[in-house]
Amino acid sequence: MNNKKKVFGLLFYIIGIVILTELDQITKALAESRLMGKSDFKIFGDAFVFSYLRNSGAAWGMLSGRISLFLIFTVIVVLIITYVVINMPVVKKYVPLLITCTLLVSGAVGNFIDRVRFGYVRDFIYFKLINFPVFNVADCYVTVSVVLLIILILFVYKEDDFKFLKISKKGNSNE
Repeated sequence: MNNKKKVFGLLFYIIGIVILTELDQITKALAESRLMGKSDFKIFGDAFVFSYLRNSGAAWGMLSGRISLFLIFTVIVVLIITYVVINMPVVKKYVPLLITCTLLVSGAVGNFIDRVRFGYVRDFIYFKLINFPVFNVADCYVTVSVVLLIILILFVYKEDDFKFLKISKKGNSNE
């Protein structure tokens, strides 16, 4: 029974990443085809608009042009999170963590795809009123998952809940 649950958890993780990443890529393609070279599309007056932008860096264009740094960082993060998911106990208690990991990896993969394909990330969601950086659906996944992860670590899980990540002296995970 435990193996079936483990397979279900891993399938949820993989299928979730595929679906969420595809949704991100679809929204970016739509934004590119409908917004590129055009004026802002107002959603809520001048406060919230769709505005197409090619971003070769992070928020506010930080680290612009450092694509190899972003690619390496993304691969490391995805590998670490996948390790966590694979070793996570198969109990109801860890479902929020599984969902959070799925969101985080989906966002990372969505922007990774853009960086590999185009050398930049396609952004289009803009809170113009507060001049917040233009972002995309993958960025939403990352932001929400980081907030959830902080909440889970601070208020839901205890240190002992993560003992499954520790490596024993033999090189195997703790029992």
